[in-house]
Amino acid sequence: MQNPLRDFGPVAVAAPLPRRSRQAKVVWGSRIVTVGGDAPVRVQSMTNTDTVDAIGTAIQVKELAQAGSEFVRITVNTPEAAAAVPYIREQLDRMGESVPLVGDFHYNGHRLLTDFPDCAQALSKYRINPGNVGKGDKKDKQFGQMIEAAVRWNKAVRIGVNWGSLDQELLASLMDANSQRAQPWEARQVMYEALITSAIESARQAEAMGLSGDQIILSCKVSGVQDLIAVYRELARRCDYALHLGLTEAGMGTKGTVASSTALGILLQEGIGDTIRVSLTPQPGEARTQEVVVASEILQSLGLRVFVPSVTACPGCGRTTSTTFQELAKQIDDYLRAQMPVWRVRYPGVEGMKVAVMGCIVNGPGESKHADIGISLPGTGEAPAAPVFIDGEKALTLRGERIAEEFHALVERYVERRYGGH
Repeated sequence: MQNPLRDFGPVAVAAPLPRRSRQAKVVWGSRIVTVGGDAPVRVQSMTNTDTVDAIGTAIQVKELAQAGSEFVRITVNTPEAAAAVPYIREQLDRMGESVPLVGDFHYNGHRLLTDFPDCAQALSKYRINPGNVGKGDKKDKQFGQMIEAAVRWNKAVRIGVNWGSLDQELLASLMDANSQRAQPWEARQVMYEALITSAIESARQAEAMGLSGDQIILSCKVSGVQDLIAVYRELARRCDYALHLGLTEAGMGTKGTVASSTALGILLQEGIGDTIRVSLTPQPGEARTQEVVVASEILQSLGLRVFVPSVTACPGCGRTTSTTFQELAKQIDDYLRAQMPVWRVRYPGVEGMKVAVMGCIVNGPGESKHADIGISLPGTGEAPAAPVFIDGEKALTLRGERIAEEFHALVERYVERRYGGH
């Protein structure tokens, strides 16, 4: 029998395609955060506090940043909110949190950026929605005022089109043109075209007003997975601006997580997308930071970024009637995430660590050997012993009632030993 490897050659290693966008920069003080090009795909999130509450907003911004958000967007919708922005920035600086703030402007952004120059300066980026900057003759003027503020204060701009607030004049114009075609497009295709045209034409208009192309990021958000994929594929084909990905109104819990992961995962694998946000509706009692966790996991699962040590755990079966491995896996995962704000500084490289918490002898020892540190807990009917593997070798066996505590301590010592010498 012939060797199949000799017949077919090696299987190609899967990897995301290189991104095709130019690099953009977001400036905050002396700090420059790059977006696009060969920069990492950045995670973004948004507060749901009343921006007028400067202290409460600053606290939530810090929580989101510590969870891994690299930009945090805040609503700036009233004069009172605009007046609060500098105090939010000041409070964050006092807390030692340097995450860039993005101002979300709709309808009255031209007035707020003009009337509150301290707000315009305190923000690192402005989000402008071309669909609601004004109608008729006012549209270009009010859009221009916002771009002028960005140029004056050297700020990046995300031109964010949303199909829930699409420029109706542009849409009507495209629908009229479509009706004259020999073979008219479907209504959904006209909608796609309106989204893409609005984004690209607005970006070119901003450049004509003096805003540098490397300070422009585009987004075209929709709420359907297939719609998002179709729109961004065409948007990426037509321009090289940095792109922000997000499924708008993704939903709650499992639905929002799965839909966002599917859409963003496909696009990122194709090399499309430079910043991402997972717009989850928080479930009652759920932390706002959950959307950051999901976004980070999407990037980490694709091998594009590494944010926190990974915990491998089996799903459980009839061999694992005990919940011990489930509880230990959750304890370890929660502990590692909680430690990351400190560990990123103290233990460089720790985010790449792999931990395995397995529930029985079938895959337990093998998975534990592949991890940096792993434990194989006894399944139903197995001997009450839990072998621990460190760096691929069996190091010891834990027994008794304190297995969870002892393994927790082993993980802490491993982190200190391996990553503490930098």
